[in-house]
Amino acid sequence: MPMQPWFSDAKLGIFIHYGVYAVDGWAESWSFYTGEVTHEQYMKQLGRFTASRYDPSAWAELFARVGAKYAVLTTKHHDGVALWDTGHRNLDVVQDTPAGRDLVTGFVDALRERDLKVGLYYSHSDWNHPDYPSIRHVGPGETPSPFSHAEPGKEDPAAWERYLAYRDGQVGELVDRFRPDLLWFDGEWERTEEQWRMRELAELILAGNPDAILNARMLSHGDYATPEQGVPLQAPDGPWELCLTINDSWSYRPTDHDYKSVRQLVRYFTETIGMGGNLLLDVGPMEDGTIPAEQVERLEGLGAWISRHADAVYGTVAGLPPGHHYGPSTLSADRRTLYLTCFDVPREAVSVRGLRNSVRRVTVLGTGTELGHRITGGLDAVPGVTWVDAPAAADLDEYATVLAVELDGELDLYRGAGRD
Repeated sequence: MPMQPWFSDAKLGIFIHYGVYAVDGWAESWSFYTGEVTHEQYMKQLGRFTASRYDPSAWAELFARVGAKYAVLTTKHHDGVALWDTGHRNLDVVQDTPAGRDLVTGFVDALRERDLKVGLYYSHSDWNHPDYPSIRHVGPGETPSPFSHAEPGKEDPAAWERYLAYRDGQVGELVDRFRPDLLWFDGEWERTEEQWRMRELAELILAGNPDAILNARMLSHGDYATPEQGVPLQAPDGPWELCLTINDSWSYRPTDHDYKSVRQLVRYFTETIGMGGNLLLDVGPMEDGTIPAEQVERLEGLGAWISRHADAVYGTVAGLPPGHHYGPSTLSADRRTLYLTCFDVPREAVSVRGLRNSVRRVTVLGTGTELGHRITGGLDAVPGVTWVDAPAAADLDEYATVLAVELDGELDLYRGAGRD
């Protein structure tokens, strides 16, 4: 199936890690797996998860306001606690927590009311399911765990078949009930593609919703790459997104105050879209369903910058390759306008190298101020350097200034080694 065009046009998505782990603010699932807390301590959070102020309409309003085009909710993390009323039951918030209700339906409805695309996260692995640790595959550097691996000589193929039926049943419910635009899988590292039966799972999903797109954690059946926590130095082949936390944690952790500044988030965002990707920026709501104020502040700061520079964001493609401009850039869909991002205050001039086109006009995005430009040097096939006058202080953006360079035709770059 061809990739759905909405994905590459989205630029910004919101990742939401929400579950019982928010009660005491421990790491989602991993805290009991690695021994940060005991399994008993972790599971006691079920009795205090209320979602008492959960308002998916408020979430959707915030996400739309900051310029996101899709959002992805953790419907079931590795701890196995489902956020919807599942008929393939192990643990879920409807029957096992005071919340007592399905949390996915409201999320899906609220996003669609705001014309946002719906993404649902689902973990292949389930460290609380009795049939999950029934076969064994230990990857490089992986330590076997009783939550995830059978002991040597104690494998149980019949139990694994039951587990796959459970997983496929839950995924089938998500597809049939919610028809998500995107399914974001995780937990794939604990088994091989054949053990997961990824081909059969992909066929099940696409039979129910042929337009659904799948992330790369469906292995060879994924539609797009999803690097995590760091902008790649080279863009992955094909569509991709960077998933990134606002602080250092995916879920709500009240002790984690290492928040990225709005300026840093603008850098992550512009570097990502400048390489043709989307930024999937994560928030971790508190137990009651409210998003912490520090996270809202960061989202709103990034969203305000996007609003001021929307022409350089939406309807654009990856910009100049490295070496042509000191910073990220994007290119309009008609390939006739370059948008140059300047993180620091330009001194004297901003340069563009290797530009064969003539420049019709340069303006500061957001203020409309026109800037002078000229070309120096160049010989035969090697173009000179295009210099753009530095904008005045009044035209500088607090986080990153963008210059719109209008060309006399479609972008034409010189990529050679110069005259011998």
